[in-house]
Amino acid sequence: MTAQIDEKPSAKSVLRAVIDAQPEDATFEEILRELAFERMIERGLADARAGRTVSHEEALRSIRSWRT
Repeated sequence: MTAQIDEKPSAKSVLRAVIDAQPEDATFEEILRELAFERMIERGLADARAGRTVSHEEALRSIRSWRT
């Protein structure tokens, strides 16, 4: 039995997939926004997998502190 290697898709393949998913009439800005959104999601998931999270209560306390 061959061990499975958990390979990450290359940056180029992720970019290509996001771009290919856009409609043909998408603007440069719309495509850039989607690429940035994809990156933010991936960074958030990586943080969650690495245990770099805060509880809902901690997040609320933090947000409330911004108001004062």
